Amino acid sequence: MLDWPTPKLKSLPPLSLYVHFPWCLKKCPYCDFNSHELRTDESRVPEEEYVATLIRDLEFALQDVWGRRLSSVFLGGGTPSLFSAEAMDAVLTAVRTLLPLEHFAEVTLEANPGTFEAQKFADFRRAGINRLSIGIQSFNPRHLKAIGRVHDDQEAHRAVDIALKYFDNINLDLMYALPGQTLEHAQADIEAACACGVTHISAYHLTLEPNTLFYRFPPKLPDDEAAAAMQDMIEQTTSDHQYRNYETSAFARAGKESRHNVNYWLFGDYVGIGAGAHSKISFADKIVRQMRYKQPKEYLAKARMGGSLIQVQQELTVADRSFEFMMNALRLTGGFDTPLFQERTGLPIAVVQQQLDEAEQRGLLAHDHLRIKPTVLGRRFLNDLLQIFLPENTSSDNALKSLP
Repeated sequence: MLDWPTPKLKSLPPLSLYVHFPWCLKKCPYCDFNSHELRTDESRVPEEEYVATLIRDLEFALQDVWGRRLSSVFLGGGTPSLFSAEAMDAVLTAVRTLLPLEHFAEVTLEANPGTFEAQKFADFRRAGINRLSIGIQSFNPRHLKAIGRVHDDQEAHRAVDIALKYFDNINLDLMYALPGQTLEHAQADIEAACACGVTHISAYHLTLEPNTLFYRFPPKLPDDEAAAAMQDMIEQTTSDHQYRNYETSAFARAGKESRHNVNYWLFGDYVGIGAGAHSKISFADKIVRQMRYKQPKEYLAKARMGGSLIQVQQELTVADRSFEFMMNALRLTGGFDTPLFQERTGLPIAVVQQQLDEAEQRGLLAHDHLRIKPTVLGRRFLNDLLQIFLPENTSSDNALKSLP
């Protein structure tokens, strides 16, 4: 059998930066993110040491992305807004020094109600943050309590009011299919979010993830039929308020889509720094994924010892490339330009032609030489659509070898 060359990329995709801040006031019972509740013996986060380690982490990452510019930065968590504006300014100053930002780059900070102080958020804006993502989840005090949030409805509204004073690009995170939630409750939440006049709304279906308190002690949730009705209602309500449903769970005013997230969906590159952060970095002849040490104490300890902060690194196989591209890009309601598949994976679209045809025959996908996108049915049954492209169902390596 002939040795076939590794697929080559003719150009590198856009590059984003994700910075992880792993601490929060309280661990929510549904949350499976790498977030760690501040213990009673910790009066505050170890801000100075953590910021210094983030900068060291970024300096080390330069060897993989030297000379590239950042299209977006996302400061996520946890609750990054537990950190001071001075800390954010130090991180962003280092970023601008080491990896220049494109003009008008999107710089997003995640924040939770309960951490909002007017002066602090004015200072965040001056530090260069130009987009906020606020974890509201619900405006209903009973549902906030049921999902373990530390804020109430009044703090949620106050957070939005403060944000609107200093930022003109704001996302609100909401959840639906909550314990005890009815269709009317969900509609009140999405109507309240739309009435705020923010530029972006994310609405996520509450799911019971392994390694969470809710998974071990599951609450009674609305059934699938009720949840589907909520999803339909959310899509209609946001549309009525001029928000476009551009991604499975995301709704934006014209031109206000999350550029950082769209880069993820279109299989762009990103460097992730901070405890447990993930990276995806393309080179001409390979694509690699990395993960930093997950536990904050271990991450900081590795930095003190001068060791590598990367715990796991792996190179994507041909099958990984095609599946991961599809897994991300098919979340976009408008799909993607067909040539982008080869541009981002190095593989001809023919390697997944069989899967594309099957998805089209099942009514889940529409595709031609110009564009590939999920149908309305495909968006409703996204997991079924993605299942078709799973590596065990894909013969990408064999398909590649059969091409002229």
